[in-house]
Amino acid sequence: MTKGEGEKQQSYHLGVVIINYRTPQLTVDCLQSLAGEIPQLPPTMVAVVDNNSGDDSLAVINKAILENNWQSWTILIPSPVNGGFSYGNNLGIKAIHAENYLLLNSDTIVRPGAIKILLSALTEYPQAGIIGPRLEELDGTAQISCFRYRNPVGEFINAAQTGIITGILSRYNVPLSVTDSPIFVQWVSFACVLIRRQVIEQIGLMDEGYFMYFEDVDYCRRARKAGWEVLYYPYARVVHLRGRSSSVKDDIAAKKRLPSYYYASRSRYFAKFYGIFGLWLANLLWLAGRCISLLRELVEKKPTGVCEKEAWDIWTNWLNPLGGRE
Repeated sequence: MTKGEGEKQQSYHLGVVIINYRTPQLTVDCLQSLAGEIPQLPPTMVAVVDNNSGDDSLAVINKAILENNWQSWTILIPSPVNGGFSYGNNLGIKAIHAENYLLLNSDTIVRPGAIKILLSALTEYPQAGIIGPRLEELDGTAQISCFRYRNPVGEFINAAQTGIITGILSRYNVPLSVTDSPIFVQWVSFACVLIRRQVIEQIGLMDEGYFMYFEDVDYCRRARKAGWEVLYYPYARVVHLRGRSSSVKDDIAAKKRLPSYYYASRSRYFAKFYGIFGLWLANLLWLAGRCISLLRELVEKKPTGVCEKEAWDIWTNWLNPLGGRE
């Protein structure tokens, strides 16, 4: 059923936002995983935002909501445009008045009890404004989902792909090792993330200048600058079917050329937090690292470790990286 004015006025303890873009069955599966959790939670409303899919998504999702009697806790919001990840999530957040918001990718499956456990961390860690669960494969294998900030030296490490360089510059390496204990980190993946309403009231909504990617590290940086902590809380477990809601992860694995919006977001991020010269430095350091990995590939006859045309594409929007929507 579509959003009505009545739902918008009521206040909830938790608002869940799921973005759908041409993945209706994944979205239905995600809702199915939530169905058993809702009765155990404080008042909760789920907003499914369809980012103008242009396919049968609305019909498929609406049919599932009606057939499963989920309409008491689910609203379906058709977006007039596909404004990207931040835009869609902001639309869902604005549609529900809640004390906390859980952003969920459509390619996630919530393990039993995961949301209740995440909510318990709000009381246990009052300084945490953003909380990420353990993301894992269907078989339970943990995924890396907490990180250091993306930074220019990290671009050199990523492009060089050389163990000794990664070791020497480990303090700049972006991925953090999987841990079984809660830790404060610089940012967590927004495939599934819990955000307090106070954070949103203090720093605003997500930056819609990013179409997709880099909006999560951006938001965590802004929250930490405002005095909040970002917590990785692995006791809560959520399955993330990586690559199902977007082809970028698969493209990276296959070393295919990535869509231009990925590099536009990258440029926006580096320019926003390091200045335009910081963006250029990140690009130059990436090229320096690529020289090292290319030499290794030639000597060791290894397949390429970078995506097609990446050396060219990292310069996307390099003269006007902050252009577009603010």
